[in-house]
Amino acid sequence: MVLLTRFLDWTAIDLTFLLATKNQDKCAELQRLLAPLGIKVIAPMDLPFDLPDVEETGQTFAENARLKAASGCAASRMPCIGDDSGLCVDALNGAPGVCSARFAGGHGDDNANIAKLLRMMEGIPEKDRTARFVCSICCVFPRGKACATEGCCEGRIGFAPKGENGFGYDPVFIPYASPLKTMAELSDAQKDTISHRQMALKQFAALLMDIQS
Repeated sequence: MVLLTRFLDWTAIDLTFLLATKNQDKCAELQRLLAPLGIKVIAPMDLPFDLPDVEETGQTFAENARLKAASGCAASRMPCIGDDSGLCVDALNGAPGVCSARFAGGHGDDNANIAKLLRMMEGIPEKDRTARFVCSICCVFPRGKACATEGCCEGRIGFAPKGENGFGYDPVFIPYASPLKTMAELSDAQKDTISHRQMALKQFAALLMDIQS
């Protein structure tokens, strides 16, 4: 799915964008994915000041991505890219969803989040373990214009963690595009060809190129 808000008064490709995330793993992945698309970005760690923390009060990934991008843009006066992403499991009625990073209570405890997920899915057969990673991207510009895209990666939840690469729920998510390995068993290059974040960012880059042309 792609959600677009056009802004015709910016030559966006000529700009440097700020990434509105303090998650170093996510920041590294965003930078790795955006570089080949010709989009110049800097991380919050490169700024001479700290970005304010953002309370993720949105009910959807798109709403939270917009909150992050708007806050980062207001603080830096730079065009800012916000990302909100997570795992949606059909057998759990879409959970953990927007609570993916804090599913087990604390924020960003990947091992605890995975352990809770697997406990909740005990006894659920393979055919009913369908799930998807969702990534919403929003970019807010200093003049108030914004654009947004969204990507999904369909797959299923494994029965035990496998692999050491990646982060979040990667060790238990088996994408349909690579059905014999979890995301954490794939190389960065393999993951980048199928990930939800890559899909959202490719749409974002296409939108910027369309605007500039």
